[in-house]
Amino acid sequence: MWMDTKTEAMEASRSRATLSRRVLDGLLLCTGDMEHLDEHIKDRWFVLQLAVWGLRGVTRVILANNPLSGAVILAALFWASPWQGLLGTLGVLASTLTAVLIGQDSAEVSGGLHGFNGMLVSLLMGVFSSAGDWYWWLLLPVCLGSATCVFLFSGLTSVLDRWDLPAAVFPFNITIVLYLLCTGPNNPYFPHHLATLPGTLELNGTEFIAVEVLRGIPLGVGQIFACGALGPSLLILGAVLLYSPLLAVHAVLGSAVGTLAGLSMAVHQDSLYSGLSGFNGALGCMAVGGLFFTFNWRTHLLALASAFLSAYADIALRNLLGTVGLPACSWAATLTATLMLLLSGSLAAHRIPMGQVRAPEHNLRSRSQWQAGHTAERRESTDV
Repeated sequence: MWMDTKTEAMEASRSRATLSRRVLDGLLLCTGDMEHLDEHIKDRWFVLQLAVWGLRGVTRVILANNPLSGAVILAALFWASPWQGLLGTLGVLASTLTAVLIGQDSAEVSGGLHGFNGMLVSLLMGVFSSAGDWYWWLLLPVCLGSATCVFLFSGLTSVLDRWDLPAAVFPFNITIVLYLLCTGPNNPYFPHHLATLPGTLELNGTEFIAVEVLRGIPLGVGQIFACGALGPSLLILGAVLLYSPLLAVHAVLGSAVGTLAGLSMAVHQDSLYSGLSGFNGALGCMAVGGLFFTFNWRTHLLALASAFLSAYADIALRNLLGTVGLPACSWAATLTATLMLLLSGSLAAHRIPMGQVRAPEHNLRSRSQWQAGHTAERRESTDV
């Protein structure tokens, strides 16, 4: 009888271990790039495929590539503002459908590469519009601007591919600047707010509220999607964590570095408290910290340097473009990341080719396997 009880206990322990293992495997399937999902939907309805492509495009804004993370981010945007959530959804769908209609590369479309610029354009049009929420005329430039990003992305990619560089968010930055220049604050159909010059704000004091400054760090991650609410920003950070813990750490570090750079330049408190000082630093840090470079202590220091450079460049560009009423958008992080990818010397050896970029943890494992295989080959050749 004692043996029977012991056997039952062992079987129960095995079943619990098996269940835990299955749950863990299921959770791991939801992380990273979720490439298995592409095989699963290959022969499914086009609407389902379009939804997955669009969700991948949503996460590409924040340098991720996970449709489940995209769904979490969309939920965060609708939580912060249903109007902004609607504009973002329409933008990513308009640009993705345009790419399908004009016959862009299927791998780029399914990977969401033609969706994220359209989403950013639509979100910024909504943020800068002075006509208020639920202004339906705005849907026209949202669709046209999102479609324009596809043509710019395709043209820039053919040029930048020569140096193995990504088109990144150059199409978004170009399109939104052209839109704001074409309309103006007094346009009868599409009026927008002018970017405020730092010198026109009320006198900036030297006293800061430490809690508000710390609160601005997670808000810096949310501001990548033009979201200035704390709860949705934390949800966006959680979506990045689901895709890659390493990328999420660099997002927080980059935003903190951007906030520190803003403090050192005594930028206005509103920029620090709202996260606007941190989002370019977050983007610059994430791009280098494991995404386009394999992660190690050298590239980690390079990622922090990229965050500082992005943050300081953003301050300078805001002061410059503010003279003509234009926002700096993400020009600083985009230009800085491009310069980092052009680096030569020993750091260039850690750079990942554009066609092989995956989640940072996957990049790290692939690099380790490649180095192990290379070491084994050298040993075999030496033995011979």
